[in-house]
Amino acid sequence: QVQLVESGGGLVQAGGSRRLPCAASGLTFSTYTMGWFRQAPGKEREFVAAVWWSGARTSYADSVKGRFTISRDNAKNTLYLQMNSMTPEDTAVYYCAALNSGKYLLPADYDYWGQGTQVVVSL
Repeated sequence: QVQLVESGGGLVQAGGSRRLPCAASGLTFSTYTMGWFRQAPGKEREFVAAVWWSGARTSYADSVKGRFTISRDNAKNTLYLQMNSMTPEDTAVYYCAALNSGKYLLPADYDYWGQGTQVVVSL
């Protein structure tokens, strides 16, 4: 049984930082492309970042490029999202997801999902 468990959410002041871990189990973590998505109230779930199996290749949404960093530790089966210079527009539920192969920008591309962790950025 595949499990992806996000943590690290909470309240952050604008301009602050937060790191979200996602612990994976039940899959061969090192062979999966991993992604972060987010969903704000009343909006569709949107792509944030992805990292390929070795960690050498990454991709980011324009809205987070230069502020967020995705990384992975295959020895610990853990995915990370480091968020810096946060703004209220970053307020959302953040989800990690696992992709076996293929396209990576849409939620439908992913095979497994976590339950999400809420991040609120206040002024």
